[in-house]
Amino acid sequence: MRIKASIEKIPGGMMIVPLLLGAILTTLFPNMGKTFGSFTGALMTGSLPILAVFYVCMGATINFKATPYILKKGGTLLGTKIATGVIVGFIAGQFLGNGMISEGFFAGLSVLAIVAAMNDTNGGLYMALMGQFGKKEDVGAYSVMSLESGPFFTMLTLGIAGLAAFPWQTFVGAILPLVVGMILGNLDKDMREFLGKAVPVLVPFFAFALGAGLNLQTVWKAGFLGVLLGVAVVAVTGITLILTDRLIGGNGIAGISAASTAGNAAGVPAAVAAANAAYAPLVPSATALVASCVIVTAILVPIVTAWYAKRIGVKSQIG
Repeated sequence: MRIKASIEKIPGGMMIVPLLLGAILTTLFPNMGKTFGSFTGALMTGSLPILAVFYVCMGATINFKATPYILKKGGTLLGTKIATGVIVGFIAGQFLGNGMISEGFFAGLSVLAIVAAMNDTNGGLYMALMGQFGKKEDVGAYSVMSLESGPFFTMLTLGIAGLAAFPWQTFVGAILPLVVGMILGNLDKDMREFLGKAVPVLVPFFAFALGAGLNLQTVWKAGFLGVLLGVAVVAVTGITLILTDRLIGGNGIAGISAASTAGNAAGVPAAVAAANAAYAPLVPSATALVASCVIVTAILVPIVTAWYAKRIGVKSQIG
């Protein structure tokens, strides 16, 4: 059987197939990980440990000379994502204010939901796609982009800055595995070669664990509006990110790979409401819509990225 070859025929196959498999299993058997526990449970819930190893191995392949590039790329993508959320949020705010639409097809839609969905990038998805289609240094750019995680920038965008503090320990923890890998790879070329070989192998395992954390029923609960918002996130942020990525000398792949919604973004509406009670009535609908965006973008971004890479003549590094 040619399983690997068959998977690679699908755009972004090594990412999207394991991810969908994990999501389907969780949707059909939501307690599967707890039921079997042990290694099976660890495999279905181990996205963070696998990602940590991915960081170390990818970091080993990055030369210290690339640090300015990482800061430039990460800063550009971070700034673009936040700026896009600010602009879209400002425009939407002219029509919605601090409330939400109460009836009709767009019932439940609010600026809170829109901004929360657009502001936070799925880092694991971005790094996995960069490991497959991008430059090694582009993976490291997420160490800068990780600043967008959590409610801080959403609060800034909504005009309530100062109600959240950014924990510097979280940022250090996010980049530490990458730095350790970079140190090992730069001190010993044999370690660079040894650890670098693991990068493509980790992609499908991380994708499966990521998918196992998604329940497809969330999309159903949010309805077509949730799907539409997810598509809008990919389209709107994808276009701006591709343009700015190309503007600084990139080919746009890093940009489109960042056009997703992070899983922790689903918790942002509640965090914002905790800081400002005026948003409390919007939390249930906003949470459902953002959670839907997480799933929709996690499925759509790998497909669009693979299509875009093929269109510009970039081949997958896995296979």
